[in-house]
Amino acid sequence: MKHFLFFILLFISVFATNAEAQKRRISSKIIRKPALAAQTMRENSNTAIVVDERLGVLRLEPSLFSKSFMRMQNGRKISVLNSKEADGVTFYRVSAPPNNFGWVQAEAVAGRFRRGDDARLAKLIQASEGFEQIERAQIFFETFADSPLRPAILLLLGDLLEEIALKISGDATRRLDRREMAASGAPLHSFYLNFVALDRYRKININFLFNSNTRLLHYDGASWREITQKFPNSSEAVEARKRLVSLKEKMERMK
Repeated sequence: MKHFLFFILLFISVFATNAEAQKRRISSKIIRKPALAAQTMRENSNTAIVVDERLGVLRLEPSLFSKSFMRMQNGRKISVLNSKEADGVTFYRVSAPPNNFGWVQAEAVAGRFRRGDDARLAKLIQASEGFEQIERAQIFFETFADSPLRPAILLLLGDLLEEIALKISGDATRRLDRREMAASGAPLHSFYLNFVALDRYRKININFLFNSNTRLLHYDGASWREITQKFPNSSEAVEARKRLVSLKEKMERMK
């Protein structure tokens, strides 16, 4: 009888201990989940992207006279930790993955964490030239998906890329040897669409079309189509439709 009571008491003790342990585990999970969510929100809210590598110097201290150890290129993603004024400018202390920490001038970066950065980047895009202008436009689209300035930048990008397509067409015609192309057996359009000058654009998902009759490359019109689909009532949509009609005519042109 004593043994029987002993086993009952032991069973109750073990059951209570397990129940308490399970309760603690459940409680700890409930507590940890909001904390993790809050951490994720903080990480997303302070993300910035380098948009001006001329100013993207990572320094040991918040000063224009501090030792620098890295120049960050356009498109580099970083996390802003805090800020400090020095030498007439604002510096951000940032984390630059994988394991770099330092101070960078505030104007070197843009992000959703700071009000008005979409307008500032839009102005920088308009003032830029060459491939850097295209690169900054792509950063704008990635960072400010819901900006009211998006249709205007999309229209600008399409026009820039059509101008670039015509320039690359001329370069390709001058550099591609007709006899070599004929000897290879590959079709004409494949030489133009594989032309080396297009490589940098393909890397950022920009594509071109080729009219074999006129031997001209053309921008494929993706930005104009986005305007008509996502912003059909905007003033930019009227212009985008005109450009798409013009693109169709260019691709159907015989000479």
